[in-house]
Amino acid sequence: MQDHEYEKLDGLALAGLVKEGQVTAAELMECAIRLAQQRAPALNALTYTRYEESLALVKNWTPKGPFGGIPFLLKDSGIASTRFPSSIGSRLFDDSTYAHNATLVDRFEAAGFVPFARTSVPELCMAPTTEAVRNGGPTRNPWDASRSAGGSSGGAAAAVAAGIVPIAHGSDGGGSIRIPAACCGLFGLKASRGMVPMGPLRGEGWGGLAVDGVLSRTVRDTAAALDAVSGMEPGAPYAAPTLPRGLMASLGEAPRKLRIGVWRTAFAGVAVAPECARAVDVTAELCRSLGHEIMEAAPPADFDYDGFVEAHTEVLAANIVLSVDGRLKALGRSLRDTDLEPSIMDGYEKGRSVSAARYAAAIHRFHSISRFMDGCLNGFDILMTPALVQLPALLGDLVMRDDFRSFRQRMAKYSTFLAIINASGQPAASLPTYWTAGMLPVGTQIIGRFGRDDLVVQLAAQIEATGQWQPSQGKPQ
Repeated sequence: MQDHEYEKLDGLALAGLVKEGQVTAAELMECAIRLAQQRAPALNALTYTRYEESLALVKNWTPKGPFGGIPFLLKDSGIASTRFPSSIGSRLFDDSTYAHNATLVDRFEAAGFVPFARTSVPELCMAPTTEAVRNGGPTRNPWDASRSAGGSSGGAAAAVAAGIVPIAHGSDGGGSIRIPAACCGLFGLKASRGMVPMGPLRGEGWGGLAVDGVLSRTVRDTAAALDAVSGMEPGAPYAAPTLPRGLMASLGEAPRKLRIGVWRTAFAGVAVAPECARAVDVTAELCRSLGHEIMEAAPPADFDYDGFVEAHTEVLAANIVLSVDGRLKALGRSLRDTDLEPSIMDGYEKGRSVSAARYAAAIHRFHSISRFMDGCLNGFDILMTPALVQLPALLGDLVMRDDFRSFRQRMAKYSTFLAIINASGQPAASLPTYWTAGMLPVGTQIIGRFGRDDLVVQLAAQIEATGQWQPSQGKPQ
């Protein structure tokens, strides 16, 4: 298979060729590795590459699962894999190893994915851009090298947008799938809390905010991947409602006429850039043309967004302490000034002062937001918002150089509509429905009720089928 043929097809199409005997899994891996060697260094998208090992592994591959042996990438998020060390984007955590796979890694393998590298992340996955000091430089946006690919799944998004793989692992604790999807022109779904397993080493991430998933170029790849890996894990603290049928099955028909509420203004008076507002306009009009009812709405004015940002900040700071102290204990040493970037170092110090009562209050606030957001959907099937309130950040604009609280407040004015959905646990997706005159993708977010991931992907697939996702000209640099 030629590289130009490989990079045009989505994961299911490539898997179909393997199943039909038209191409081997080894040939696909060779394409992915060649493209990675050509494109990943300029993007700074990959780490812990295992090219020769992965090629040897796949040469005797017996196709299995819906993805039958296609190349794949694991996020450098600390998800446990016996094949790949992890750094979580941090010098302190560099070359962490694992004795056992995470449940999700085993399920990815059973689905037919063959990882050959990890993808770059910001330190401890706590930034909306991927500019970790540990990685030796920023991860660049394939559409504009002066801008970020997003974070924390920035390397994953850059690799998929650049054609290295059609689909890659991502995770989302405050927008970390949807931010890079918006920045790189991809489909990024944050599934309902409890849909994708997080064990066996942990039961939740960041007080229930974090979920794992994938980024892809097509809705059907994400739907098939989540069908393959989702499902209740014994002992898990959360479980999403069981869908009456799988996500792929839901793509077989268009959604019924939906009532879609559109939020054009943001919480706490945060400004929305004209291009981001335009993306919502275009997407809403597209939905109207598909027969859906578009209804103007707005975030409730009395919602305490600043209070939510503070709760989010304190939960993350407490988790920095948990992670750092655990790593230092394993290394048998104390913390050094060069171990952490300035914002994370400050977050560690602040986290040590977070009392049990304040942590519990933050979790209670998250739970109240679940009910708040459910109320915001009264009268609607779907809520639509900008994904980001600004264009993809210029490199250097959101690096972790200041104190942790100030950094989080700056982030809250960039990804304003995203982290709140991590608190609510609802499904939400960024759709690449708009491109600026300068060929920058701008995402629009759609949000469903808890457990209605099927309706979110149904609507996304209907929009995708219009052809609006494709830029009018050009391709990533």
